[in-house]
Amino acid sequence: MTVYEAVGGEKTFTRLVDTFYAEVEKDPILRPLYPDDLGPPRRHLTLFLIQYFGGPRTYLAERGHPRLRARHMAFPIDQKVRDAWVRCMRAAVESLDLPAAARDEFMRYFEEAATFLINR
Repeated sequence: MTVYEAVGGEKTFTRLVDTFYAEVEKDPILRPLYPDDLGPPRRHLTLFLIQYFGGPRTYLAERGHPRLRARHMAFPIDQKVRDAWVRCMRAAVESLDLPAAARDEFMRYFEEAATFLINR
């Protein structure tokens, strides 16, 4: 069973990303880095996470290879931005009723990915 299946599929990832972006909208460090319309990044993140955690590969079909570093290079990501992003994502993860193993897997991935994207 994939993580995608274990956590309840698409609806869980949609809730996760919706909660994450609600946190981003309130965050003075992160909000300026995002476009006014959060719809497209919300969709991209949802599809990416669904694919990464074992769900349908719609992200790949629509956007190609994730190329995370390349896609994020234009944004100034330092330790402060990384920590704010992780803080918002942790709040989103903690808002869900997830099995402990899935919650730990999510946070392990999010912390490692956020650190990988530091470019300043």
